[in-house]
Amino acid sequence: MLKITIIAGARPNFMKIAPIIKAIEKAKSVGEVIDFRLIHTGQHYDKKMSGSFFEQLGIPEPHANLEAGGGSQAEQTANIMMRFEKELQENPAGVVLVVGDVTSTMACSIVAKKSNTQVVHVEAGIRSGDLSMPEEINRMVTDSITDHFFTTSEIANENLRKAGVEEERIHFVGNTMIDTLLSNIENFIDPQIKINGENLEEKNYFVLTLHRPANVDEEEKLKDMMQAIIDGTGDLPVIFPVHPRTAKILQNLGIEHNRLHYVEPLSYLEFNYIVKNAKAVITDSGGITEETTVMGVPCLTLRDNTERPETITMGTNELVGTDPKKLKPYLDKLMAGEWKKGGEIPLWDGKTAERIVERLLEIYQPKLEVRS
Repeated sequence: MLKITIIAGARPNFMKIAPIIKAIEKAKSVGEVIDFRLIHTGQHYDKKMSGSFFEQLGIPEPHANLEAGGGSQAEQTANIMMRFEKELQENPAGVVLVVGDVTSTMACSIVAKKSNTQVVHVEAGIRSGDLSMPEEINRMVTDSITDHFFTTSEIANENLRKAGVEEERIHFVGNTMIDTLLSNIENFIDPQIKINGENLEEKNYFVLTLHRPANVDEEEKLKDMMQAIIDGTGDLPVIFPVHPRTAKILQNLGIEHNRLHYVEPLSYLEFNYIVKNAKAVITDSGGITEETTVMGVPCLTLRDNTERPETITMGTNELVGTDPKKLKPYLDKLMAGEWKKGGEIPLWDGKTAERIVERLLEIYQPKLEVRS
């Protein structure tokens, strides 16, 4: 039996592992000797990740929650490592599967490798080149000890080759975030956001998300960026689901405008409803750039680098930067109806998780047979 321990530490992780769990259950139903144990490290507490979140995405309740909690980067890493070590000792696995680039990804990879357990990294090989981002450190450390790499793009494959990874350990499978998006697109939920008592008009509003320190930690810069957004979006409403951390800063600054509408954080199905129907999205999130590309929605990324360059070269995304003065030409182009259309990205087709499970069985089943 191939026993896989799947790690998730934050909300985006669960969206990436949901289709993998479904694919494992499907393989089991046709007689494949494979099973999983789902571990929630408790890295992030998110009130939106209640039972309804798991139900909406078809994710079973985790077998264990390590309740590692917050604290500094070092405290969080240490807590996850200590608790996961105990979990792995009590419930040994043939493979530990990690996704993405959160602290849990790196911490559980280290524990698994030191326990002589195989490490599989889904969404391996992506790089921003920015070592000031904790996520970049997590990616690099995880990939330095990973046994098999499941990648989202040819760019990620090339990053791994340059790092000396052998071809037979690189598996280009696609993007499980897109599996989740495509399997839920018919179930998106209208959050019924009202502007002056009226529903949002399709393709007639912007969606804004900001959370990265480079954009929200410097008050004057944040003020200038918000002003640039207001100035460049014509007479259209700007819907801003506000991250709690950002909400405090905005409150202190008193940033308000009659077209700027702060709303509570939305569920996955609600948020993607407003993204799908928006004129454009202005964001500093990496994952959203992938979703907008697949849904054909223009995306303006307020970052100086990206670990997902395929969303720019093949998709609907543009890298604006963190300087507020750079935003205007992009918004002018958008408002003039001159934004690029983007196209399909190879293997972002909703079948990534099936390919992952097929490859896992091909890699590890022969070893199990030899051992038995």
